[in-house]
Amino acid sequence: MKTPNMKAIVYKSYGAPEVLQLTEVARPTPKDNEVLIRIHATTVTSGDIRLRKADPFAVRFLFGLFSPKLQILGHEAAGVVEAVGSKVTRFRTGDRVFGSTGLGSGTYAEYICLPEDGALVTTPTQVSDEEAATLAVGALTALHFLKQAKLSAGKRILVHGASGSIGTAAVQIAKSMGAHVTAVCSTANVALLRSLGADRVIDYTKEDFLTVDATYDAIFSTVGRTSYAQSKALLNKGGVFLTSFAAPSDFVHMLGSKLFGGTRVIGGGAPDGSADLEHIRSLMDAGQLKAVIDRSYPLAANGGSAPVRGAGPQEGQRGDPRRRVGDHTAAPLLTMRLRILLKDSGVTPR
Repeated sequence: MKTPNMKAIVYKSYGAPEVLQLTEVARPTPKDNEVLIRIHATTVTSGDIRLRKADPFAVRFLFGLFSPKLQILGHEAAGVVEAVGSKVTRFRTGDRVFGSTGLGSGTYAEYICLPEDGALVTTPTQVSDEEAATLAVGALTALHFLKQAKLSAGKRILVHGASGSIGTAAVQIAKSMGAHVTAVCSTANVALLRSLGADRVIDYTKEDFLTVDATYDAIFSTVGRTSYAQSKALLNKGGVFLTSFAAPSDFVHMLGSKLFGGTRVIGGGAPDGSADLEHIRSLMDAGQLKAVIDRSYPLAANGGSAPVRGAGPQEGQRGDPRRRVGDHTAAPLLTMRLRILLKDSGVTPR
């Protein structure tokens, strides 16, 4: 029997957005431990853009020296289970689900297969696919770091880069833990962070958080624009510096804190798995964690490259789009639409 096809956005070489092309590829078939998901919503992240551009060059050593090994981008999605493998017990056909591909990719497509025991959970009834798709990777990363900070009622945390996908989740998750949250962002996002529950918002275009008369039990750098060396004077005794985008000097301090103790400096990536995503789901279900979405674009326009090219800062500028998410329509083609919220870089959404 001939394998059915699906629509997908494919890139066969590294480069500008024009390398992305809408085409037909073979639809995947689930293995015994996998579920086949019909994707209703996906995202475009700054990580996708770095992979597409092979920037930094080291990307090529992991994902293909001369051309990408994985030719369909996208790392998080929400949709409906279309079929299940013979050994799958957690999900059934028709379940609404959302999750992450982990180190893989492939959500710029109509379908994807994901392992049952991966970062995949059912979507709360009152949460749309579009909202769920935005909260897989960013919220998982935020939760991973915040758990290591051991936040509790009365603890104080500063989130630098608070309006990004990780930052907006971190603010909300830290509040759910009872912490007092200070958020650092640009003028354009001050109201947003207040609406998400931040107790104090510092507009970095008007005030340098490093000079503010305040100390914290944890500092979480989500965008790599501050380091432990710069921030250590702001940490209380026993405090912790968290970074999901480490500065070069942070790696020295990470090693030193492991070998010799002292102030903990924690970096690295977040592990994938359903346990933490279940916690994310429970926060969504309780209304304590909400998606931040701005606008929509047709993904298939100009062969799939238009939303990536036209919605954010020009190529080469600081601040690639940090979050784009789409909603599914019933059309037979890939008709995802992308909503965009620009990275906190001073770029004003049009």
